[in-house]
Amino acid sequence: MPLFPVSPAELSDVVSLVNAAYRGDDAKAGWTHEADYLAGQRTDLAMLTKDLETPGARVLGWRDGPEAELLGCVWLEPAEPDAWYLGMLTVRPDLQDQGLGRRILQAAEDHAAQLGARRIRMTVVGVRDSLIAWYRRRGYAPTGEREPFPYHDARFGEPLRDDLDFVVFEKPL
Repeated sequence: MPLFPVSPAELSDVVSLVNAAYRGDDAKAGWTHEADYLAGQRTDLAMLTKDLETPGARVLGWRDGPEAELLGCVWLEPAEPDAWYLGMLTVRPDLQDQGLGRRILQAAEDHAAQLGARRIRMTVVGVRDSLIAWYRRRGYAPTGEREPFPYHDARFGEPLRDDLDFVVFEKPL
């Protein structure tokens, strides 16, 4: 099933999925978790709802069928006239390493291209070497830009290390 826009009623499911995949005990079932260097939440309903007020921003979901459980999601938002920001690419932890993330990523890139994007931009926590390598294999390259990690903002989690930042990546479409 292709990506579909997530309805406001489904946002709590997205929050649960994202937090399970990125943090906590469930996260360690998957290979893309951040639980070794970030504790606490990855997102919450209030933050996600507020972020969706950004013009053009959307969360897209992935299911096996119309009434099936949410298996993955991705965030897209216009960043520049010809570039979209992609974030929060999430696959349920027990389904990781089966190609679903690659399919969601491709579908999100196709979706952004249909909306006029010529480039996709993203940020990845700089210590996530295996995830950075995964994105590089899919055509993403570092721009040379780095962004600071919001250490004093618990909405983004509780850092367990003092060397966190974000590496900016970009891919032409």
